[in-house]
Amino acid sequence: LHFPYFDLYRKQVVKQADLVLALHLRGDAFSDEEKARDFAYYEQLTVRDSSLSACTQAVVAAEVGHLELAYDYLSEAALIDLDDLQHNSRDGLHIASLAGTWIGAVAGFGGMRDHDGTLSFKPRLPEALARLKFRLGYRARRLQVEVHRDRATYSLLDGPSLEIVHHGKRATVAAQRPLTRAIPRPPRREAPSQPPGRAPQRRGPTATTQVA
Repeated sequence: LHFPYFDLYRKQVVKQADLVLALHLRGDAFSDEEKARDFAYYEQLTVRDSSLSACTQAVVAAEVGHLELAYDYLSEAALIDLDDLQHNSRDGLHIASLAGTWIGAVAGFGGMRDHDGTLSFKPRLPEALARLKFRLGYRARRLQVEVHRDRATYSLLDGPSLEIVHHGKRATVAAQRPLTRAIPRPPRREAPSQPPGRAPQRRGPTATTQVA
């Protein structure tokens, strides 16, 4: 947004995470390794000149195991107007980015997907979060999901029994019978890099604070 086109066109950059979005919406078409490689490749090219980008990067970063990076992107989506990150909040709120905060939390750290009519979850939390709890309406059912560092509990609040997938394993949730499953450790992968000056601000507990 702030650079002349003749300069941008001489470089390989991506404005926003459109192709990374495909890894989220059609995640069933890619293997875990393909997602990790594709995310790392596009991460080094994406300059995030759109408020719609951070939430998608948060979702896929969480899925491939970069939980702290995902938290930084989720924070950027949530705080875009409170911190006036793009210096234009006086012109109106970034409503899509604020909605993306919910997507980043539920689809990112909750790991929720709906591929081929099956509701699946791969929840994992970053160091900054001890618990995540949300509810869903799904095919005449109300499902509550509560995620802790080492476990996730699924509670059916209303409706007939529901088959879900938790980290690749099928299970059935019935009314008044909460289902708790352990959360496996995330895979260890090399941290991806971003274009110069375009890394998100560190927001987690390991972030350093500089005082002038």
